[in-house]
Formats: sequence, structure tokens, C-alpha cells
Amino acid sequence: MKTILPLLKRIAYSLMLLLAVIVLNFVLVHLAPGDAVTAMVGDMGGATPELIAELRVEYGLDQNLPTQLFKYIAKMVRGDLGISFTHNLPVIDLILEHLPATILLVMTAFFMAILIGTVLGIIAAQRPNSLFNHLITVISLSGYAAPVFWTGLMLLISFSYYFPIFPSFGMETVGFRGTFLEKTFDVLKHLVLPAVTLASIYVAVYSRLARASMLDVLGSDYIRTARSKGLSEKVVVYKHALKNALLPVVTMAGLQFAQLIAGAVVVETVFSWPGIGQLAFNSILRRDQPLLLGILFLSTIMVVVTNLITDFTYRILDPRIK
Repeated sequence: MKTILPLLKRIAYSLMLLLAVIVLNFVLVHLAPGDAVTAMVGDMGGATPELIAELRVEYGLDQNLPTQLFKYIAKMVRGDLGISFTHNLPVIDLILEHLPATILLVMTAFFMAILIGTVLGIIAAQRPNSLFNHLITVISLSGYAAPVFWTGLMLLISFSYYFPIFPSFGMETVGFRGTFLEKTFDVLKHLVLPAVTLASIYVAVYSRLARASMLDVLGSDYIRTARSKGLSEKVVVYKHALKNALLPVVTMAGLQFAQLIAGAVVVETVFSWPGIGQLAFNSILRRDQPLLLGILFLSTIMVVVTNLITDFTYRILDPRIK
């Protein structure tokens, strides 16, 4: 009961937050200049006022904003995200078609950044004045300072052009036929550069955070007591200090997951990765409001769920929070 009640409260707060974000996204998207009809007319090279009026009626854009918002929320309650203006397909189908590629990219970069960044930070904290520590600092600051698109382009030029080790675009080789393992390996080869690009900034963040947190924990009284009992350094670091040192890293991981999804839009565009990031980019260009709102809704759900997982991971790492 002590676990279920906080969980139910967090879920209730998350649902209220989700509703607020839906309304905010809808209002902001519809207040932006231009709409799907304007984009279509531009692609066609012009249209008569009568045709423009008919298209606005067909897409429901002739109604005022509160009416459109009410109808949109009513549809979402029924699980209907609408029909894409440009693809003429259900938004949910388009999202589900592109979602696996984004999940693969984002989760790979997410765990890569946490694992590599935390390990580097912990090693650097054990040797605070070593050459290795200074090297990690330089690499971390360089990775954090470089824009994601620049990092992606540099990796493309280096490892797809000058040294053609990895593919330069897409998720799989066009027309490739092979066994399941061969196809899996082909996808992994395409995944390396986008995942490294997306993880580069966050490796820097987690390594610096883990280093600072571990140094703080290693200087605490209970660590000095553990050392005075004759415990080995490995036991002191990995059994007694690591859990407390990981708490700030877990917090930052939960908070930065939304930024990771936003960064995926740029990375997917650079590498032509067929995920919802590239789909969102194209929907913005074409003013496809239902598709863009559906993608924003899905991104919000992913962030809310990640924050819930972060809260309960905290409870596992630090029993005092219970």
C-alpha cells in the first residue's frame, strides 16, 4: 500500500500534466503562421479562393480555435489522433511505422551515454590529479561544446567518406537480402554513427556529473569509516559509494531524456534515419498539424513515463526516500 499510493498520485499528476501539454501544444501549433492548406497551395503553385475555402472546411480549419481544440481532445479520449493532411493516413499508423527506428536510436544513445559517461566519471574521480582525468575533462568539454549537427557531419565525412567504414544514411542497405543475423548486423552498422552523434553531448554531461558526485561521496564520513575498517578500495567504491554517487546521474538522465528526443530530430535529419524525428521535421515543413501534434503527444508520454521510472529508480537506489 505504501508503494501503490505514491504511484497512483504520480500517475494522476502525470495525466494532468499530459492534458496541459496537449492543450499548450495545440494552441502553439495553431497560432504559428501558415497551415496545411497554405503549404498545399504553395506546392500546387496557387489555387482559387473557392478551392482554398473547400480545403479549409474539409480539414476543419474554418472553425474557431476553441471548437477545434474541443473536437481534438474528444478524439484523443477515444484514441483517435486524426488523419495526416499530407499522407492521408491515420496519424497513429504513421507514428507506429516510424517509432521503432526512433526507439532504437534514442535508447541506444541513452544507455551508451549513461554507461560510458558514468564509467569515465568514476574512474576519473579515483584519480583526480592524473593525466587520464585531464584527458576526460578535455574530451567531455569538447563533446559538450560541439553542436550535434556538426558532430554528425564530421563523423559522416570521417567514417563514411575518407574511411568508408560505416554507411552514411538510412537504417538499412537498400535491397539488402540476407539472414536475420546479417540484417541485424546491417542495421547495427547503420546505427553506429547516429547513436554516437546523439550520445556525444550526454557522455560529457554524465562523466562530469559522475566525477563530481563520486568525489563528494568519497570525501564523506562513512567512506572514511569504511576505509578505516580495512575494506578494499573496490568494495569501498563499488559497494558503498557508487549507489549514492549515482543519484545525481539518475536525476539528470530523467530530466535530459526530453532533450535526447529533441536531439534525435536533428540526428535523424542528418543521417536520413527513418524515425519520428525526421517525420516531425517534414510535418513542420508541410504544416501537417495532426501529424505534428501526434508526434508531440507521443514524445510527451515518453518523457512522463521516463520521469516516473526515474522517481522509482530513486527509491531503489536510496531506501531513505521510501
